[in-house]
Order: sequence, then structure tokens, then C-alpha cells
Amino acid sequence: MAVSTGQDSDKTVNPIEDGDMDSLFILPLSIIPLKTPALRQARLVKNAHLHSVIELFSDVQTGSGQVAIEDLGKLMNWPPEEDHPDHLVVRKLATLHSYDVFSLRIMLRRIGVQVNDQKALQLSADKNRELTAYMTQFTRPLIAEIYGGEDVKVERFEDVVQLFRDPDVRRARQRLQQMADALGIDILEVPQFLENYGDIFLSLSYYKQCLDRLAPLLDNFIESMYEFRKNYQLRQDQNLMKSCEMIETTINELTAAITGRFENFERSTRAMWDNISAARFQRVKELIEAYHVTIGGVLCGLTVKMNAWARLFPRPTAGGPVKRSEFIMTDIRQGLDNITKIEDSAPMLASLA
Repeated sequence: MAVSTGQDSDKTVNPIEDGDMDSLFILPLSIIPLKTPALRQARLVKNAHLHSVIELFSDVQTGSGQVAIEDLGKLMNWPPEEDHPDHLVVRKLATLHSYDVFSLRIMLRRIGVQVNDQKALQLSADKNRELTAYMTQFTRPLIAEIYGGEDVKVERFEDVVQLFRDPDVRRARQRLQQMADALGIDILEVPQFLENYGDIFLSLSYYKQCLDRLAPLLDNFIESMYEFRKNYQLRQDQNLMKSCEMIETTINELTAAITGRFENFERSTRAMWDNISAARFQRVKELIEAYHVTIGGVLCGLTVKMNAWARLFPRPTAGGPVKRSEFIMTDIRQGLDNITKIEDSAPMLASLA
């Protein structure tokens, strides 16, 4: 998906803000079993250079109070002669590319970090409601497969589950049996299938929404670069011009790669319903989960970069060309290659088909 420029050069674009557990770039340390009380009240966040830092407070008036992870020992009065257990945990968490719940479920196990409660790794009820429109494309084929021409009203995935909680026990059991027969599984396995089905396509809906919300920020940024590249003085700075070209190419390649993956997932999902079975669903589920860390990491990196830009320059003409060009060289360019490395490290689609 190449990033296109918009028509309204004075359009204001606001940064993306989410609640802690709905965010790509915020990890509330309250969900991690740390020993230091002050640290449990803090958050781990990604800064504009994509470094993880401890955020002790955040307020519209006072801004964000951030501390480098290596400076935690002095701040928390930990004994300097030994590594504090909390410091070791935070260092591990700092290596993660994204803090979205779907990536965290995979990566926390991989790096050996526990959470206080696995239920914490869930999107909020508000976010689930936001994703209703995205989930509809996944619930429709499920209903069509099981109920055919029956007039069944489904607006949220929870409505699918509710269909199997009919007060009429005989009717509910009939529906469960229909689904079990279609999937080739035991009737007792249907609830687990529904849970897995809902969660895997909720993850796709979440990432798709993240990409859709990122698009106008990317458009705003690319449009801004077009504007100041017209500046006679800045055009003489070959290093800046090369950096702008590299950044624009990188952004377009990354967004194209992510969009291509979504298209592949959609094709795999459609093919799954041609001859639905629990085994075919499991293959699609494994395909999608294999890319959670990659998609989450790329979307997190781009969102953090574009959020930093949108806060300083909410309109393409804001800030002036010199100030914007300086920010590109000092903040946007730094760490962008790490996002490309995340994308390059993704598993091959062919090996998972």
C-alpha cells in the first residue's frame, strides 16, 4: 500500500491515543509481578527513537516523566553491586518490539517473563466494541456455513456465542451439533473452537484498525516532506534529500508488506470456508499467529514515529521547513532501520501455507 498524499494541505492530524492494554507502545508494569512498588505504578513506553523507557508520570500540563532503564538503579536505590531482579525483568521487556496484547502473549513466554494474571492480556471492552465492524467480515461466513439461509441477526462476535445459549435447550444443542458436524469435531469441542476463532480474528481486526488509523498520519508526514523539499535552501542539503527519499521508500515498503499480509490472511480465511474443518482452521490460526510479532512490531514502530511527528507538526505547514527537517534527521530517521529489520525477520509465507 503506497502512501498517497492528501488534497487538504492544512488538514490537522492528531496522534493515536489508546488505553494502556489497547496500545501498541505502552506496557503498564502493574501486570508484571515486580517487587518494587514505585515501579509497579509506572509504564514502559516507546520513545521517538523506539527505545523503551520507564514513564513515571504523564500529564497534559507537565508532560511525560521518563527515565532510561539503565538509570533505574539510582532512582530506585537498588544496591549498585548486584543486579536487582526487577531490573533484569525490565531489561527483558525493553527488548520487545511491540506491547500489544497479541504480541505480548507470545513474547512474554519466549523471554520467560510472567504476568500477574493471564486475563490482563486482553483488549478492553471499549476496544472490543470499536472493532465490531472489523469483526463482521469474519462472523458472516461462520453464520452462513452453519445456518445457511436462516435469518440470524449477528452484529458482534459475542452474538455468535449467544446463538448457542438459546433458552430452548434442544435448539441450542441442534446448533452446536450442526457446527460440530461441519467442523468434524466433537460437540464438546465447539466452545473452545469459538473462543479460538473469535480471538484470532479479533487480533486481525485489531491490527487492521491500527493500520487504518495510521494511514492519515503517514499521509500527513509524506505530504509535509513534499512541501519542504520545495524549499530552495533545504534542497541543497543532499544528506537531507537522501534521507527523505530513504524514509519515504521505507514507509511505503513497510506499509505495502503489512497490507500484503492482510490480503494473504483474507485469502486464507476465504479458502478455509471452502471446505471447513477444525484442522483447516488450525492452519489458518497458526499462519496468522506466526505474524503477530512482526505486524505488531512494524505497526508499533511506525505509529510511535508518526505520533511524535503529529504532536509537533499537526499540519503539513506547521513548524516551518527547517524545524521539520531537523526533526526528520534527529528523530524520524533514528531507529527506522530497526523497523525494517523486524519486517525482514518475518517467516516466509510459503512455509506456512
